[in-house]
Amino acid sequence: MAGLVAFRTMTMADLEEVVEWAAAEGWNPGLADAPAFFAADPEGLFVATRDDKPVAAIAVVNHNDQFAFLGLYICRAEYRGQGIGFALWQHALQHAGDRCVALEGVAAQVANYAKSGFTPAYKTERFTGLVEGQSHPLVRSARPDDVDMLTALEAAGAGTTRLAFMHAWLADHPHRQTLVLERDDGTVAGFVTVRQCREASKIGPLVADNLAHAKVLLRAAAHHLGSGAVALVLDVPAPLTGLADLCRSQGMTVAFDTMRMYRGSPLPAPSAPPGAIYTPATLEVG
Repeated sequence: MAGLVAFRTMTMADLEEVVEWAAAEGWNPGLADAPAFFAADPEGLFVATRDDKPVAAIAVVNHNDQFAFLGLYICRAEYRGQGIGFALWQHALQHAGDRCVALEGVAAQVANYAKSGFTPAYKTERFTGLVEGQSHPLVRSARPDDVDMLTALEAAGAGTTRLAFMHAWLADHPHRQTLVLERDDGTVAGFVTVRQCREASKIGPLVADNLAHAKVLLRAAAHHLGSGAVALVLDVPAPLTGLADLCRSQGMTVAFDTMRMYRGSPLPAPSAPPGAIYTPATLEVG
């Protein structure tokens, strides 16, 4: 007889276990992702259990009163095909209420997500490759008093504010650091967060007022990690064709792509100036 299936919110220990599931699936999570994901919305992280054992997981993180992000959707292989994952999906989506919900879906699941009311918006391409580092005199490490300003810059590019998550994400950590690019007058032209993963290091977000500054930040991130060329991963929204070309010019290639999809009322238009660059922090929470 099949055991009892129940749903509950994750503990930190659950989340750390789920991140390990993701690593086993080849998702290559960061070495310090779990605390920041948990800080974003502890009530928006869910597991399905069978006989009290976690067997499936999903995040529906409410970043603010208008916007939520769905990700980290995974079911243990031996429990797939039993309806557990989809039942958890339906349960967790209630947490978003009437917010706009975004996700990044692999091609094989786009049609299924559409059945739940999600509409495709654009592809996100994952670029990977060895990037030559280069220092820059106007690039520095982020300071604690930068966090509010950097969060506002990120919100201008994303079209929505993710206060709790960004404050956790931008906090300095041995496995995740943020670099800031200043202009000659001391104002900020952009920033980049780089986090060490099981394989390579992921960039995100990358926020810059133009492509030239994006290049400075990308190469500064590589320099921060070590001498010579280092392996980097960057998720690039397809509308940013110039950034995709920049990645290719640095020797990066597309490993795979996902589809950004939305359910509900659309986000406000981004308030970043024309030509500005914005990439997501992660595909798990946006």
